[in-house]
Amino acid sequence: MRLVKSFLLLTISSLVLLALLVPTPVAAWPSTHWRDLIGAGTLPPVSRVLVLIPALFAVAGWLWIALRSALASALPILLLGLVLSLGASLSALPNGLFYDPMTLVLGLLISLLAIQVFRQTRAGAREPALRRLFGQRLRPGIFRRLVEGELPVAFPGELYEASVVVCTVHNHVDLMEVLSPSDYVAMMNLYLRAASDFLVDVGGYLDECSGESIRVVFGVPLPVEGAPNHAAKAARAAIDLVSRLEELNRECDRTWQKRLDFRIGLNSGEMVAGAFGGARAGRFSVSGPVVEFARHLSAACAQYGCRILTGPLSFEMASSSVEARPIDLLQRAGSRRRVELYEFLAPKNTLSPERERSRDQFWKGVIFFRERKWEEAIKAFASARIPGIPDKVLDHYLERVERARRGEDEPTPEQAILAEAL
Repeated sequence: MRLVKSFLLLTISSLVLLALLVPTPVAAWPSTHWRDLIGAGTLPPVSRVLVLIPALFAVAGWLWIALRSALASALPILLLGLVLSLGASLSALPNGLFYDPMTLVLGLLISLLAIQVFRQTRAGAREPALRRLFGQRLRPGIFRRLVEGELPVAFPGELYEASVVVCTVHNHVDLMEVLSPSDYVAMMNLYLRAASDFLVDVGGYLDECSGESIRVVFGVPLPVEGAPNHAAKAARAAIDLVSRLEELNRECDRTWQKRLDFRIGLNSGEMVAGAFGGARAGRFSVSGPVVEFARHLSAACAQYGCRILTGPLSFEMASSSVEARPIDLLQRAGSRRRVELYEFLAPKNTLSPERERSRDQFWKGVIFFRERKWEEAIKAFASARIPGIPDKVLDHYLERVERARRGEDEPTPEQAILAEAL
């Protein structure tokens, strides 16, 4: 509604000013000189009224484009309109006609002045300020909601509850060693574009995209749409992202005979969100232990052998929307707090009967493992195995059972880092 009001105000103001200027020498002088320059005849009186019609559409159309985009991207359209209007007058000459373009040119210049004045007002400066902070990191529809909303553009910093998805390529060092620099960059860019475009399209905010890693936030700066909550939205997006990146890996295999070992960490909770940085590199971002723990979860995926590792709050909020299985129970030294980690598997009620049975048996195996019932755990894990389908998480737990039976089940360095990050 804010956009429509601004559009109507600027259009009406520009056209009123144009109508007032048309009968004056301000409009007549450039028309006369242009007509003399191209050797055109006298303009019939009726045409002075008709020429306002294309000016009306041109002014309204350009103002709408300028309001919905950055001024820099709208200026080429303005220049094109000026060139076409001048060209139209030249093309009519061979037929003995003369189209006076100066009314349309004057209208476009007035609309440019109106936009410039409007951008200096509080209402007009809102969209450019938001565009500097968010750029192309939000889906256009969400960005428009942000512009139309009432959130202050300063974003001084507030606590938000949201979900963070961190996706990292773990074998980027190996790829760098075997690929040429140009091939490495091409492969990473293919991944970064595919992952970031998809996550932004489904409603996330692209907070970070660098090298081999991306970080996307759901729930800030605006609540999510089309999902029960931000964790459910993030969980479904992460599951779908795995499918898309597996397809991308087939393309990488065909092109470079190499694949991306991507891992995803997902965490939910309170985080600080605000405008960080200055005029040169300022942008909206999130920070805090919840955000940092998502990065640790992404790094820990490789140890456990899973694609998506998530914390307890994300699991609790998204459990009605996705299928999951337990991965580990962490406890920080000197603390009674215990945190369960989970792996998201698929959207709710989409597992085949065989995979559902496997998930349930795996869950039983984990319970037996924690109760130190080694034989029952081995039996449950063996039953969870689906022939012909690799399951590195199962392999990980079977190794842990064997180590525990020998009294060697000490926390790994990765587990210790995760526990400390709690």
